Formats: sequence, C-alpha cells, structure tokens
Amino acid sequence: MEYGLFGALVLVADIYAIFQVFSSRASGIAKILWALLIVLLPVVGFIIWLIAGPRGNTARV
Repeated sequence: MEYGLFGALVLVADIYAIFQVFSSRASGIAKILWALLIVLLPVVGFIIWLIAGPRGNTARV
C-alpha cells in the first residue's frame, strides 16, 4: 500500500514538473532534455529539476 501511494505521488510530481518545463521560456532542446531527465529518472530527475530546472513564465529578478 505504501509503495503505491509513493508511486502516485512521484507520478503527480513528475507530471507537474514536465508541465512546468514545457511552460518555461527555455529553448526547445532544453525542454526536451529536461523532460527526458524527469521521465527516465523520476525521483532524481524531479529533485534536480527542483534545484536547477527552468521555471515557468515568471520573470527572474
């Protein structure tokens, strides 16, 4: 039961991250590479995206 809940949370987090990647201002190649990283390494890719990934349409200061 716990693994199923963890898997569902990882799936939701990854879908959110991929949506944010594709709505960011990054180049097309960068978007594809970020999405591949998140899909191929779901937990690690999500953590890397949280730390260093492109952000949404918000302006950086």
